[in-house]
Amino acid sequence: MSKAQIKVMDNGSLKVSGDVELVDMDGNVFETKPTFSLCRCGLSNNMPFCDAGHKGKFKSCVRAEKVLNEE
Repeated sequence: MSKAQIKVMDNGSLKVSGDVELVDMDGNVFETKPTFSLCRCGLSNNMPFCDAGHKGKFKSCVRAEKVLNEE
């Protein structure tokens, strides 16, 4: 089983890879591939998946705070 990873793409989707199951609020399972992208702009016509409807219309470049090792 591979560790799941969710990567926040600049000005785009959430790229999901690894062993993960995507379910709706009723517990129904979405059919997915080993790697897929979720919409975070709300402009997709294929929700919850990204269809690149955000191109040129959505800006967000999120970065995690780097933690320095304390010794």
